[in-house]
Amino acid sequence: MSPEVFRSGGRRLAPVRVAALTFALLGLLAAYLVATVRNADAAEVVVSQGKPTTASSVEWEGTPASAATDGNTGTRWSSAFAAAQWLQVDLGATTAVSSVKLNWEAAYATAFTVQFSTNGTTFTNATGTLRGNAGEQTITVAGNTRYVRLNLTERALSIYGYSLWEFQVFAGGSTPTTPPTGPTTPPPAGSATLLSYNKPGAASSEQNDVNCNPCTVGKAFDLDPATRWATSSTTGWVDPGWIYVDLGATAQISRVELQWDPAYATSYKIQVSPNASSWTDIYSTTTGKGFKEVLNVSGTGRYVRMYGTARATPYGYSLYDFNVYGTGGAPNTPPAQPADPAFPASRLVFNDEFNDPSGTKPSTAKWTYDPGVPQNGEAQYYTENSNNAQMNGQGQLVIEARKEASNGREYTSARMNTTGKFTTQYGRVEARIKVPKGNGLWPAFWMMGADFLTGRPWPYNGEIDIMEVLGRNTSEAYSTLHAPQYNGAGGYGQKYATVDLSQDFHVWAAEWDSKGIKFLLDGNQVFYASKATVEATRGPWIFDHPFYLILNLAVGGDFPGPVDASTPFPARMLVDYVRVYK
Repeated sequence: MSPEVFRSGGRRLAPVRVAALTFALLGLLAAYLVATVRNADAAEVVVSQGKPTTASSVEWEGTPASAATDGNTGTRWSSAFAAAQWLQVDLGATTAVSSVKLNWEAAYATAFTVQFSTNGTTFTNATGTLRGNAGEQTITVAGNTRYVRLNLTERALSIYGYSLWEFQVFAGGSTPTTPPTGPTTPPPAGSATLLSYNKPGAASSEQNDVNCNPCTVGKAFDLDPATRWATSSTTGWVDPGWIYVDLGATAQISRVELQWDPAYATSYKIQVSPNASSWTDIYSTTTGKGFKEVLNVSGTGRYVRMYGTARATPYGYSLYDFNVYGTGGAPNTPPAQPADPAFPASRLVFNDEFNDPSGTKPSTAKWTYDPGVPQNGEAQYYTENSNNAQMNGQGQLVIEARKEASNGREYTSARMNTTGKFTTQYGRVEARIKVPKGNGLWPAFWMMGADFLTGRPWPYNGEIDIMEVLGRNTSEAYSTLHAPQYNGAGGYGQKYATVDLSQDFHVWAAEWDSKGIKFLLDGNQVFYASKATVEATRGPWIFDHPFYLILNLAVGGDFPGPVDASTPFPARMLVDYVRVYK
């Protein structure tokens, strides 16, 4: 009997809901603390609001350049769908500028610079190349200028342009004595090597108990985005808190990447040392934002340390990943990842057309039956019986939910997956399905991280819900991702309205590579999950490893609600085919 699978887009087990609530509360507290730090610099004032603002382009008349400087976070500027764009504001007179604050929509820039000009014609860079993030981003600058321009060169969402809710320029405050706090884009490919993978380290403390087992030092350097280091829950919820890595030999450090847990640092330093006793600062900030921070730095040392001095929460410090890049050192080579497929992918690597004679059960060469009692408050018992999953002789698999007693449940249905038969990392995963209509019915086509089968618990293995439909409203569907920092009701995904899906077959697909996952319904994109956006706004991206496929039809549960007298039984989910392309 296969392991029980924890599933679905809308609801989960009580511990998960508690965890999600905890993360939400931590996030609110973090936002309050960051705001407090910001407001403490009372001398800074906005000098850009309502000032003349121009851009290289606008997407349409409803998103003009002026919307980025109107002080209204409900309006925005968006550009044409091209990489080379700019947005600039005329402050009206030469001004001593101290910082720039951006509030990006999901279409942010992964490479841009802030530029100054006194005449609106000749611009000079006020920063190096920066990396944006969805949401707010504050960039420390210094100089006298009349015009401030964002020179945008690389998009997070390559099918769109750029979009900003607000572009604020501040004057006043003190001149920075540390490097700019904005995360910066990585050096060109090939110019830096990952030096910290599986290297030893040390920390002010570490957690290894029932709540985080283990959250030890090495978890920050293992390139596993679902594991983390945390300071001790008994001695480590104090300042300072630190963690360092021993690179094995002297190295020139050019980039540091931090993927934070909600227990992040608002104030911290990146330091280098030749001996792990005397440390030199190469980066410092008092406005750490959590999530993923990419820092361009320059320093030489064998040891690299994150030294936290102010916590965002009452808890300690915690990092999913602490990656150090540069030259030198004594690096270990990380495991190679498969190449990204080129879409449209055309090499068929798995398929089932369900063309066997009527009454034939699904092939055990391709599918594993998954009987048992489900989770999520569902009412059915999953069986291995052919009456719950069989061919109809018309080229389709029928997954049938019946009102019949079995193993203490009032209903039966089927769940099947490709465990032990087929897994995939990247590619186009698709199925042509006709869903049933009726209160409490819950058909789904989805994937689970294969390490679930070797003991990694949900949601740390990752879950990709390509399609979920609730029988109570078959004119909408869900595509959702679940991971440690976004799961259950807080999953990262999209509900989308469409035609009545119970009236005909429809093709759901996921096009998945190392940059993200595009979800499609009948060839139309319904949601795109960008890896960069998720890391910058929600938490670690845990979808760069093999997954297996699942088909099932649930009855009742927390998400779809109960069945009632109007629910038809037997209820049938018809699957025309399942195909995977590379």
